[in-house]
Amino acid sequence: MFDPQHFITDKLREIDASGIRRVFDLAAKLKNPINLSIGQPDFDVPAPIKAAAITAIEQGHNRYTVTQGLASLHQRIDEHLKPELPHWDFSAVSTLVTSGVSGGLMLALMTTVGPGDEVLIPDPYFVMYRHLVTLTGATAVYVDTYPDFQISADKLEPYITDRTKLILFNTPSNPTGVVATNQTCKDVVTLAEKHNLLILSDEIYDEFCYEKIQRPAHGNKHRCPSPADYSQNILLLRGYSKTYGMTGWRLGYAVGPKAIIEQMTKLQQYSFVCAPSMVQLAGIVALDIDMQSHIDAYEVKRDLVIEKLSGCYELTTPGGAFYAFPKVPEHLGLTGTQFVEKAVDKGMLMIPGNVFSNKDTHFRISYACDTAMLTKGLDLLVELAK
Repeated sequence: MFDPQHFITDKLREIDASGIRRVFDLAAKLKNPINLSIGQPDFDVPAPIKAAAITAIEQGHNRYTVTQGLASLHQRIDEHLKPELPHWDFSAVSTLVTSGVSGGLMLALMTTVGPGDEVLIPDPYFVMYRHLVTLTGATAVYVDTYPDFQISADKLEPYITDRTKLILFNTPSNPTGVVATNQTCKDVVTLAEKHNLLILSDEIYDEFCYEKIQRPAHGNKHRCPSPADYSQNILLLRGYSKTYGMTGWRLGYAVGPKAIIEQMTKLQQYSFVCAPSMVQLAGIVALDIDMQSHIDAYEVKRDLVIEKLSGCYELTTPGGAFYAFPKVPEHLGLTGTQFVEKAVDKGMLMIPGNVFSNKDTHFRISYACDTAMLTKGLDLLVELAK
């Protein structure tokens, strides 16, 4: 008898459906929920970027591009990065245009780690990390960063073994919104060099930084510290989805050592093929758009979250991205999952902390929504805390 289950691999069986996806399924059943769950900007793609994509389609740019991405986009990415990273030798690195940072993560991990290797992942972590590591056959090793969610070289080093190959570094962080310090970035680079490890730096939220941090490179608009400030022997992943509201357009890029990028490009040839052609052309225009007004608006929302919740919840101030990761008040006697279930009963959607962590003590809210909905949700959270 034919059994479809027989054909599903063990690796896929090890991967659960995303807890975020389950919340989306709940959302479909609720009428007008207070939705603080989705990590997607509430502003639309700026008009010049839309126009560039439409023009590209109308002019017939609808075919495959070269796997590594259009040369014109590569040139614009280099122009974007060079003022920020003046100490880099760009002749020694390569760029690959990817189908979003998610696509870049998959290509990077499948290129650099495999069975027998270990990957250090700070906990809490972006939900995709653990599952992509599982797909490669490598082993995820979780480094506890509670309660302040700041990773450090001192926290990482005890977990390093002769099988450790890669450190997954994410700043600003999803789900906590925490921004790494300059010193942390420098120390982690020093640690990686000491143990011959690769840093994969996921910086999809790089523009969303609300702390006025002076980076080593002067005169650039980016304020979020990065391991790239201290070494070019890393894999730097950035993208367009969050900064420009282009979540459905699937465009990102990876910059790093030529030998690694070449292998990622080869893998992309046999998987994603290339990033969408018309979106690549729009990506050239996007890097000329000033999004500071939207980022400033999100900082105001961040401040509202702190103002409303800090008296009721243990909350590490988010320095970037558009998330907060409060702890469920201990007097309630609830796990993060149970607390989120109570919120759903009240018509509000959030994500339980165990989606992003080996612990179930917190929950994630996203303030990437309109201020009226956010205020309503925060007021309900204050009520639930009592």
